[in-house]
Amino acid sequence: MLPLFSKNKLKHSISLVLSLGILSFTSTTLAQSNTNPEPVEENTVTPVNQTETLLSLQGGEKLMKEAEVAINAGNYDLAATKLQQSRRIFNQLSNFYLQLAESFSGIDNRLAEGQRAGALKTAALRDESTYQLALVHRAQNKPELSVPLLIQIIRSQNPTSELGRKSYQQLYEIGFVETPFQTSTNEKK
Repeated sequence: MLPLFSKNKLKHSISLVLSLGILSFTSTTLAQSNTNPEPVEENTVTPVNQTETLLSLQGGEKLMKEAEVAINAGNYDLAATKLQQSRRIFNQLSNFYLQLAESFSGIDNRLAEGQRAGALKTAALRDESTYQLALVHRAQNKPELSVPLLIQIIRSQNPTSELGRKSYQQLYEIGFVETPFQTSTNEKK
């Protein structure tokens, strides 16, 4: 057993060696980084890489693909979770694009129209993800969870759109509505 004085001296020596090692490493690293300086452009703004964040079109689409894999594997609980997440993301994006469109309306119509187009695109993806979620709930024998989702789609898309017709058909098959919806498009089939 070392006396207390020796222990303190040993600790001090180890601290000194470690400090010198770190200083040596730091100065070497700094010297290397200064020999290959990268040019710095001032006042340059670059957009955020949208593929690395969930709050993006790509993030929502990735979740939808993961849900599709889960559906094919019969893991409906995971699929429902992924679809709920993608639905939430697409809804947030659509709302953000709409808010931006409203902000630029009358100021810069080109920007307002671009944001409005983004809102429409993400809303369509939200509705597609909502439809898939409704189908997953049906597969889980939980049609009561499908009904409000299908009605939301019909209100968002219009009953005569393809997704609106498919949603109404699901409501008919569930037994929530009693009358089939006939349009000139599906009467010709």
